[in-house]
Amino acid sequence: MKKIAALLVFAAAAAVLAGCGAKTMPPSYTSANPDLMRIGGDEPSSPEPMVLNLGSYCLQVRDEWKADVKTPDGETVWTKDSYRKVVPCP
Repeated sequence: MKKIAALLVFAAAAAVLAGCGAKTMPPSYTSANPDLMRIGGDEPSSPEPMVLNLGSYCLQVRDEWKADVKTPDGETVWTKDSYRKVVPCP
């Protein structure tokens, strides 16, 4: 029984060392839709608010970019917030 326990301990240690010794891959940040999220660079420009006539009411849509988080290699992740508000139709 002691031999089996020792073998399991050595196997676990070997697995941990093999995992830690493997070459790590550099992070790769991509966005499938750059209209919602961008990585790196300066802050994207926010468009002017627009008013949409939806028939019985109008909706003001305002998009704003914000610096959300930093990647491990120091790049800023920019995300877009979209704000909607009911307004009187012009």
